[in-house]
This record gives sequence, C-alpha cells and structure tokens, in this order.
Amino acid sequence: MIEVVASMARGPVLLAGEVMECLITFTNPMSHLSTSATSEMLAWASAQIHCQFHASENRVALPVQGNKQDVQAGSDTVLIPSRGERGQCMLDTPPKILFCDLRLDPGESKTYAYSEMVPVDGPPSFRGQAVKYVYKLTIGCQRVNSPIKLLRVPFRVLVLQGLPEPPFPQDEEVSPSNPFLEEEEASRRDVRHLERALDTLMVNTSRRCPSMFNITNMRGKVAKFCIFKIAYRLGEEIIGTFNFSEGDIPCLQYSVSLQSEEEIQQPYQRRPGQAVSVTGHGRHVEPCLHTASSHFSLPVPLNITPGFSTDIVTLRWRLHFEFVTAREPMEPPTITQNQSEVTVWTGAENVDVDTFSWDLPIKVLPTNPALASYMSQFTGTNCINI
Repeated sequence: MIEVVASMARGPVLLAGEVMECLITFTNPMSHLSTSATSEMLAWASAQIHCQFHASENRVALPVQGNKQDVQAGSDTVLIPSRGERGQCMLDTPPKILFCDLRLDPGESKTYAYSEMVPVDGPPSFRGQAVKYVYKLTIGCQRVNSPIKLLRVPFRVLVLQGLPEPPFPQDEEVSPSNPFLEEEEASRRDVRHLERALDTLMVNTSRRCPSMFNITNMRGKVAKFCIFKIAYRLGEEIIGTFNFSEGDIPCLQYSVSLQSEEEIQQPYQRRPGQAVSVTGHGRHVEPCLHTASSHFSLPVPLNITPGFSTDIVTLRWRLHFEFVTAREPMEPPTITQNQSEVTVWTGAENVDVDTFSWDLPIKVLPTNPALASYMSQFTGTNCINI
C-alpha cells in the first residue's frame, strides 16, 4: 500500500491568474522492521487542474453535445480528471508528469512539487440554484497492470472581472532578466500579479463617494437615505444611514437585505421570461417610529461569490429595502418640563399601514485569497491509499 497526501501551499482559495503550488507526498507506511515489509512500485503519477460545470435541467437548457471523447476514454489506463463526476468539464490545464517508475522502500517517502497558473479565462467557483462551477486539482496514479486511481483536492477560485487596472511602474519590464534565476523570477512575477490585483481591488473599493436617495411612496416623502459607496470587497461592512426627520410620512419599521440575483442568459433559459433566482445573505430589521435618524450595518460574507457573468449565467448583487409606513400621522409622546415621574408611552394597538420595497444595485468584488481561506469550506489537503 502507498499513501498519497496532497497539500496546497497557499491555502484552498486562489485568484485567477495566481500560481497554485501543491506538495504531493508518496509514502510507503510499512515499517522496515516488519517481516512482511516489501518495496512498493508506482508506474507514474500526474496532476492537472479542471473546472466542472453542472446545471439544473429544470432551469437551464443546454445544447445537446455529441460524443467528443476519445475512444480510449472508456479505458481505465487513460487519465481523465473528470471521470465519475457529474456535469461537464469546462476547462482543464495540460497534465504534468510528476514521475515515472517510483520505487519506495518500507518507511520511505518522497515529495513532489506541482505548480500551475489558475486559468484567467474561466468562471469563478460558484454554487447557485441553477448553475455550479467547481474547481479541483486531480492527481492520477497508477500501478503496473492496474486501473488509475484519482486523488481530488477541491479549491475555490476568485475572479476579478470588469475593473480597470490603476497605473503601475514598469520598472520590472525594463530590467534585464537573469537566465540563471528563472524560477525566482517566475515567483516574483506571480507575487506581482497578486499584488496588482489586490491594489486594483483597494483602489476600486476604498473610494468614498456618498450617494443620497429620497425614499418616497404614493403619500409623500418617508426619509432620506445615504450610502457611502456601492463597491464592496468580501468581508467588508455595508453601512447606510436614514434621516427620518425630513420625511412627511411616519415610518414604523424598515429592513435591509443583502441579496444575489442569479439570471440565466436568454439563449439557455428553459422557459421564455424565466424568473431570476434571488437568494438572501443577511438581513437587518429596525423599528424606527418617532426616530429622527437610524443606521444599519450588513457584513458581506467571505464565502459568497462576487458578481460575474458568463455565456450561461450572470450573478448580480443588490440591497433590498422594505418599509412599513403609517397612513395617518402619529403624534409622539409629550414630556412636560420638570416632570419628576417616569412616563410610559403605549403604542396604538391597531395602525393602518402601507408597505413598499426598493432595490439598490451594488457591486461585490473579491478579496485577498488568504483572508477568504479562513472561512473556506475546503481544507486544501486530501489523501488516498493505493
């Protein structure tokens, strides 16, 4: 028996364009003192990244695909990273051979380093109501005259779409390259890519540009609402303020929800005019009768998917507001001066109310992959016995 352990060096969350680094260790667990201990052999091992796509048949109409797989696909000796998984393989990287003809004596282990850039042209990791995109690192191993065994390590990919890059100094472009330090220079380029992406995120989410909105219904003005920006990174707080003193209509209660909209593109909709799937990710409720001002704070969870768009699906984000207002004026309790006793105000038992809602589109963007790794459902490690 050979034990195979794979561990991602940078954690289970990566940014598209970042280089994945994984250490893969092969161990013969038998003790050399055991009388039955023997050397173990593996013919070869390889690794590659692939993205698996799965769609709900009730919501997505995909075109019928012909059988494009090679005739060898049915053989157990051909490496297919998506073998046995649901859905379609949307993209994969070329396989990289880790070794050929590995021999492990009892108690011996050998570690191999795998590195590959996460494709920049793929979708982000996403588990929606209609569509799922799942990334995995697949390691294939085979003994002589035996079927291939697959070790899969799931991980999460964040994609930065549609943001202009700020200007950066081009010093590294004009500096001479050293042919004896290719690996070190490649590592530096990867670090620079991650730093540039994070700088782009900071530039586009750190600017404060307050926006003011007048909240009204058919009876008049309810409040003035202020939000300080509309672009947020994963893990940030969405903060907004209400000024009810400028309103003419009493507001009894308001609620704010962070919601995602998953919309299937028209060519792939199962039914014409198919409804958008809405999912809530946090809600704040606040009573506000006789309140001059109020504010709310909604966290953007680290485990949600930032907005993106592909040929099949578009994911957008919004703040959904709901207001409960009174139809008639409601006088606040009166407190006389020099009053020595405590006054208890009892609200009306029955109030005629109106309710209305409002949606405010916002942008949800990725964050530092190291920060997102703390809340990831993946561990970045996995093992198998062969």
